[in-house]
Amino acid sequence: MKRIISTGKAPQAIGPYSQAVEIEGTLYISGQVPLNPENMKLVEGGIKEQTEQVMKNIGAILDAAGYSFRDVVKSTCLLADMKYFKEMNEVYGKYYPENPPARAAFAVKELPLGALIEIETVAIK
Repeated sequence: MKRIISTGKAPQAIGPYSQAVEIEGTLYISGQVPLNPENMKLVEGGIKEQTEQVMKNIGAILDAAGYSFRDVVKSTCLLADMKYFKEMNEVYGKYYPENPPARAAFAVKELPLGALIEIETVAIK
């Protein structure tokens, strides 16, 4: 059975989607942009600050669903420009010091709300 995950510790959905959906021990987290869940505004700063906020949002959703970063098996990172890849990687890597998940990273033309980064995540128990 499908379980919808929602937490006030991560930004609320700004469209017709759920923060995350769990089914049969697999958690699918919708793409997270660097919104501060307290005011629903993009965090100030550059790619490092935005990546940090995205990872905090992912962590809050993982926690709400009973998962952790150790359970993450796949991430897809969408960047406004590949020039941000190195700095994004520095922040992202802190969350996966051992056995990091599979990952893809793409530059896209534009991200919601003018964000520099969006990350979607899959975790398995």
